Amino acid sequence: MSLSVGTQTLPGKQDSAQAAPGRRRTVSALRGLGLLLGLAALVLVALLSVWVGTKGIPFTATWNALWRPDGSETSIIIHEYRIPRTVLGLLVGMALGLSGALMQALTRNPLADPGLLGVSLGASSGVVVAIAFLGIGSALGYVWFAFLGAALASVLVYVLGSSGRAVATPDRLVVAGAAVTAVLLAFNSAVLLLHPRAFDQFRFWTVGALSGRKTDIVLIVLPFVTIGLILALLLAPSLNALAMGDQMGRALGVDVNRTRVLGAVGVMLLCGAATAAAGPIGFIGLVVPHVARFVAGPDQRWVLAYSMVLAPVLLIGSDVLGRVLGAPGEIQVGIVTAFIGAPLFIALCRRRKLVML
Repeated sequence: MSLSVGTQTLPGKQDSAQAAPGRRRTVSALRGLGLLLGLAALVLVALLSVWVGTKGIPFTATWNALWRPDGSETSIIIHEYRIPRTVLGLLVGMALGLSGALMQALTRNPLADPGLLGVSLGASSGVVVAIAFLGIGSALGYVWFAFLGAALASVLVYVLGSSGRAVATPDRLVVAGAAVTAVLLAFNSAVLLLHPRAFDQFRFWTVGALSGRKTDIVLIVLPFVTIGLILALLLAPSLNALAMGDQMGRALGVDVNRTRVLGAVGVMLLCGAATAAAGPIGFIGLVVPHVARFVAGPDQRWVLAYSMVLAPVLLIGSDVLGRVLGAPGEIQVGIVTAFIGAPLFIALCRRRKLVML
């Protein structure tokens, strides 16, 4: 092994420097391959969601009705019920996965989930008000109240977290979110105890389900999910810098406060739309970002991309599993994701430390 003289580079270091770009290209190729496999899994579970249901339909009949609707009973079931349900599962899954990844990156807390800022409880409070005081009983009617409640809760948390001369740091936002969540939970409990009829309707929504939702709800939440998705992906480079700390982020040219505000808006849009459309569904936003980091590493660009693909795989797959296990009825997807997500999260905790980097 030769030594360097003057500005001449050591042969060993030169070989290492030349090999580094090759290793980076290999890692990127493997990440891209994993993402393609995730997309293939998403297509598979989407097809299963269109095929499997409480009414058994042969696969060939499902395939023909999918591409050539003819007004038959099978065609109506496929196009008016199962396809909107599958598309809604795709949107809700993407929204929950991205909002969970955003929350964990913004707060640098691996245990954060979309409900940490009070978004889920805010949406629930909106539904409670719509049912108990306004007599609204349909999903299409109270979806707007759920979204409004999520937005108001998010704004309240941010105002409390940045009150006085302090800035909205992750710790202050978490504390403010916990306080708002406690108040909203007490409010919901009080209203539902005083209005038993409202409780009868609310308990079906609060389980979390994709059943009974048609194209009109998909069209309502689509713009909000789209804007939140674009916002989350645009914030990915800033989130990478923010993961090294506020001071380092500022040194790298990132506007920390702006990133947190836009990230909170993204979480509100994504989680608010998902909760309004399907009810509160747990563990998706908590577990999937950990799986994404385990597969793709800490780079937020890849974490967000994987979360956007893997979350709907888990959600739609759980929905299909609920139809199979509950036949001739079905088990609501919120129950299935809890049974699947909890053991998966425990396994991830035991396998490695929950760190962001």
